[in-house]
Amino acid sequence: MSLSNTGRWSLAALVVVVALAVAIWPRGGDDPAPRSYVDYSSGGATPSAVERSAGDTDAALVAPRTAAALQQCPVPEPGVVASGPLAGVELGCLADGGRIDVGAALAGKPALVNLWAYWCGPCAEELPALDEYARRAGDSVTVLTAHQDPKEGNALTALTEYGVHLPGVQDGAGRIATAVGAPKVLPVTALIRADGTVAAVLPQPFHSADEIAAAVHEHLGVAS
Repeated sequence: MSLSNTGRWSLAALVVVVALAVAIWPRGGDDPAPRSYVDYSSGGATPSAVERSAGDTDAALVAPRTAAALQQCPVPEPGVVASGPLAGVELGCLADGGRIDVGAALAGKPALVNLWAYWCGPCAEELPALDEYARRAGDSVTVLTAHQDPKEGNALTALTEYGVHLPGVQDGAGRIATAVGAPKVLPVTALIRADGTVAAVLPQPFHSADEIAAAVHEHLGVAS
């Protein structure tokens, strides 16, 4: 029995559909899709030349700071000399607006510095996990966030919504990212040794405190 022209076309279409299904069907041995992050290398919302927006005055930020209830930024340990790329990088603390030398504040103890921005979706998912990790790590690792957009008020509002109270600095000009050699993506986690040198720069979001703890243990040798 011969097929009509219509039948031949129908059969050919069925073969194409089956072939496409086989091509896109997930395979157990394939690597998982890469984690997402926000890439701002080609423009868009990026760190600017200013640390914070002109409208984000200390007076304007009183209410957002109170609502955010952030932990105070770390302070330098007596007798510890700051070194490494973050020494001399002076920024405003999100908790109260006071200025800190980031390198000096982190000197003498392993540290994790997380670069984020209020408009970064993966950052919003990562920050609660980072908050959980910081509680677990306690005094063994200093955890500091660095907001990479001039709109400091938006950062405080976002942290209030996330329920995250980690200490952080306002870094709209991206000075920390430049100092540690971070790529133009967010979020980024920089792991800093006690002597101020950079152990690792990780341009990826973390999804759990366990993932963060594993990275810290791998690059800083601190178990938590």
